[in-house]
Amino acid sequence: MDARLNLFTDPTAGKAMKHLMTVGRVIKESPLPAATQELVALRVSQINGCAACIDMHGKEAAAAGETSVRLNLVAAWREATVFTEAERAALELAEEGTRVADAAGGVRDEVWARAAGHYDEEQLGALTILISLMNLANRLNVITRQPAGGYEVGQFH
Repeated sequence: MDARLNLFTDPTAGKAMKHLMTVGRVIKESPLPAATQELVALRVSQINGCAACIDMHGKEAAAAGETSVRLNLVAAWREATVFTEAERAALELAEEGTRVADAAGGVRDEVWARAAGHYDEEQLGALTILISLMNLANRLNVITRQPAGGYEVGQFH
C-alpha cells in the first residue's frame, strides 16, 4: 500500500508536521510517565484504526521495556489486571476524549476526577495534549492511508 500523500515532503504539510513533531517532543519530555504516554497513544490509535500509529507506539513501548502482555491487553484494559489505577484512569480519559462524537456529553466529570486523582495539573495538561495530538495524528494517517509495519524505533525522535 502506498500513502496518498507524503506528509513530510509536501511543502505545507511538511511545515505543519515539523511543528507537530515539536509538540510531541514537549509531551515526551513532560512529567507524564513514559509508559502512560505509550499506552494512551496506543489505545487512541486502536480506537481510530490508525495502523501506522499502532505500529509506532507498540514498537516504542516495547523498546522502552513494556511487556507484551500489557501491550496485548491495552484494547481490553477494563478487564485486565495488569494496569495501575493511574494508567486505568488515563486510558479511560483517552477513550472518552477520543470518542467525543460518540459520547454526546464529551468527557464526563467523574472520568476527569479519576484522572485528576492520579496526575497533577502539569501531567493532566500533558495527557490532554497527548490525547488530542494522537487523534490529530491518527486522522492525518488514516486520511492519507499511511502504511504500517515499517516503523523503526526512534524514527521520529
